[in-house]
Amino acid sequence: MQTKKINLKQAYDEHGSPISPSLPEGMKNYLIDIDGTISSDIPNEEPWRMTTAEVYPDALEIVNKWYEEGHIITFFTSRTEQHRFVTEYWLDLHGFQYHHLLMGKPRGGHYHWIDNHIVKATRFKGKFTELVKRSKVIEVFEK
Repeated sequence: MQTKKINLKQAYDEHGSPISPSLPEGMKNYLIDIDGTISSDIPNEEPWRMTTAEVYPDALEIVNKWYEEGHIITFFTSRTEQHRFVTEYWLDLHGFQYHHLLMGKPRGGHYHWIDNHIVKATRFKGKFTELVKRSKVIEVFEK
């Protein structure tokens, strides 16, 4: 896998001390699940099926388009480190372009992500398309 270089911007807190860098304006950091999102849903208990997983319609085209536009693509999966080789093989076999592959996402869903950076969540419901903006009620920390 050949990846494009990622140029992050140095960021500073209100006192001028360095903090975690940020993305350049307009760049997004996509964190994308594999099983049931870009491919058929294969449980970890059936790893022999991982090499034959079906690519979901439009997933390859949309993900690679985001990559070519300069966004960061990271696949984040509940598959274990034991499944890394077969997962990389499958991604490469189908031509997915990406920067990172993170293994060991907690299983079971109902994620509640808490971070000091802006987090946007999009639930996959069966079809990859361009993303659209919609307003929804969300839970936040009280000030």
